[in-house]
Amino acid sequence: MIAPLVELAQRRVDGGADALWRRFERTTVAFEWGRLKSAATTEEAGANLRVRHRGRVGVAGTTAVGGSDVGAQHAAPLLERALASAELGEALELGFPGPPSTSFPTVGTFFDRAANASLDDLIGIGRALLARLEREGCRVNVAIERETTATRVANTAGAGGEYGGTACGVSADVWRIAGDDVLVVSDALEGADLPSDEALAALVASINARLDHALRLVVPPEGALPVVFTPAGLSALMLPVTQALSGKAVLQGISPLGAKVGAQVFDARLSLADDPLRVGRTASRPLDDECVPSRTVCLVERGVVQRFIYDLETAARAKTESTGHGTRGIFGKPVPGYTNIVMNETGAVTNVVGAQHAAPLQLGGGLLGDIPDGLLVDELIGVGQGNVIGGAFSHPVALAYRIERGEITGRVKDAAVAGNAYELWKQVAGFGNDARWTGSRWAPSVRFDGVSVARR
Repeated sequence: MIAPLVELAQRRVDGGADALWRRFERTTVAFEWGRLKSAATTEEAGANLRVRHRGRVGVAGTTAVGGSDVGAQHAAPLLERALASAELGEALELGFPGPPSTSFPTVGTFFDRAANASLDDLIGIGRALLARLEREGCRVNVAIERETTATRVANTAGAGGEYGGTACGVSADVWRIAGDDVLVVSDALEGADLPSDEALAALVASINARLDHALRLVVPPEGALPVVFTPAGLSALMLPVTQALSGKAVLQGISPLGAKVGAQVFDARLSLADDPLRVGRTASRPLDDECVPSRTVCLVERGVVQRFIYDLETAARAKTESTGHGTRGIFGKPVPGYTNIVMNETGAVTNVVGAQHAAPLQLGGGLLGDIPDGLLVDELIGVGQGNVIGGAFSHPVALAYRIERGEITGRVKDAAVAGNAYELWKQVAGFGNDARWTGSRWAPSVRFDGVSVARR
């Protein structure tokens, strides 16, 4: 337990302290070109301590801890390093939350089936996927990662909690190399439990459907055109918005949404929330890494900006309260971080219910029918590079398809899309019926009109 560490800090520190202990065990299985390449298990535990002493904040971390606690032999050196850090740290009126008035929320984060799956079970999932994705002229890679975690958080104000977690990720990519044309089609599943047979079947169907359309190369369109972004392809348009909704960006004065709370900024059909209470998701948790109870936070409702995410430090600087988004690793101080981003185009985000991996009804989610000429974007190159928060983007396509007379006619190469995310989100041409989880984001395909498409 981390109680000895917190008790020692309470005796030495005049402004309070909090600590996190986390242990994880990770098993990975990788198949390359259809053959088992590696299978390994790693285990690690560590502790992070933050103190406020003489008005200044210091942080220290260590992996020199026991498998289930932070003993006295580890606690004292860790505290000394945190106090030394505080001598050079920033002055901050940082307060630590006391015990909640009610118990922490109950959320399903640990699944026995995932925790007890053997290495042979994971290898079996990989071999089954290889067999179902096998195709003449193609090579298949599959990766499976299973993780179990234990987390404990406590502070000198008397708050504390612990929870266990499981996670399982399955990814597959199919390669076809024909001369100088290298085609890669991939997809992935991520959840707190082992994927169901239905989810694995949907993964196979998704890859095969996109691969079938990609085998035929066509000339890319160009001009200001209708463009449909799949759930995976939305990253270039979602990333600026989520960065701008972080309280840290607001404090730094770089968020275009900093003064927009209460204003209609986006299309009235767009709502966004961060939901750490979603059962079965790997980022879900009953409390954050600073002892703040988790809760669903509405960020945008019907196009109106509602609030930003904060951890304890950014909340203190903004003179507001933490939203329960404190996230910390073993080393470094906590920062505000998202859990599960949920997009809903029909109203209140808290009413959204979705499967771990919904089988796609069709590519584009039913948004292609009335497009005379346009593009379906599944993956872009270079997302996350440059001044993302400003909203402007210009990316070559990694995987995209031409739409002609409402149908996909083939894959395009040597094309790029450009625009401004904030401007596009003001007028959405349509939301698809294919919402699914892509990592920790739930969203459907989305159509925008007037996106710049250029040939390269």
